[in-house]
Amino acid sequence: MIETVQRNLLQIQEDIAPYKPNIIAVTKYFDENAIIDAYNAGLRNFAESRVIEAIEKINKLPAEIKDNSKFHFIGHLQTNKVKKVVKYFDYIHSVDSLKLAKVISEEAQNLGKVQKILLQVNNAEEEQKFGLSKDEVFEVFSSVKELPAIDIAGVMNMAPLGASEAELDSLFSEVAQIKSKLEKDFNCELKEISMGMSQDYKIAVRHGATMVRIGRKLFK
Repeated sequence: MIETVQRNLLQIQEDIAPYKPNIIAVTKYFDENAIIDAYNAGLRNFAESRVIEAIEKINKLPAEIKDNSKFHFIGHLQTNKVKKVVKYFDYIHSVDSLKLAKVISEEAQNLGKVQKILLQVNNAEEEQKFGLSKDEVFEVFSSVKELPAIDIAGVMNMAPLGASEAELDSLFSEVAQIKSKLEKDFNCELKEISMGMSQDYKIAVRHGATMVRIGRKLFK
């Protein structure tokens, strides 16, 4: 599989040039060998959305890969799984409520770490998706920012499947504007915008994505 990953990675890098976001390999549908292949192809960021399966995979990885990689949790996170996620993951992209942020803060304090999080913004207002509305993200930001052992790294967005290029342009542009307004209103720096997946990463990078989450396009 490593030849496939190397070939696909080169294509993705060409697609996003001259932008240089972090390419996060989404390995939720693949086993630990996919992580190993992606690591050997040069990637260092890996994303999972299912807690138990992810931890099993991470624990099977060689020490070198575990020590030199960043692990990102991108799925909906239930509060009863927070302890495990905080232990294993460097970034949690899918923080969608103040309640969840408080639980993450408590667990991070217990483990003596500062947990990097991203606030998930559902600006398409899809009922079937989690995330904060455009207004809610501003309403909760100050409270989340004040929590101990939490570092708000940025914002995250999942665009609707099947959206047109024009719709994606509008949604991704709005996420970038939300990030800029949060920085201005709350006098802070948000380094990351996590948006764009296999079907729409080329559009996301044009609007400032610093992290693109790619699975199928990388591994198939």
